[in-house]
Amino acid sequence: MSKPFDMGLFLSAVLKGSHATRQRHLRQATIIQAEIAESWQRKTPWSWQRKHVAWFLEHCLDAHSAATRYHYAMTVCLLVRRLQKSWIFNV
Repeated sequence: MSKPFDMGLFLSAVLKGSHATRQRHLRQATIIQAEIAESWQRKTPWSWQRKHVAWFLEHCLDAHSAATRYHYAMTVCLLVRRLQKSWIFNV
């Protein structure tokens, strides 16, 4: 039996700021993970490609406000930093 992926543990190395900010990033990262897992069957960030994250930013956030898209983009920056990738997104 495999353990569920722990996003808090994954992001702990790059999370900084106030408690509320860290909680928001964790909540948003979990939402990103769930959407990608449901649509692309990629359960962990280690298996993601740039196109998966770009798909989330473009299609899942298209009905949200600019402020919400900005906050998700900041969470994506943390995910990319933790994955040690050089992905750049136009948000």
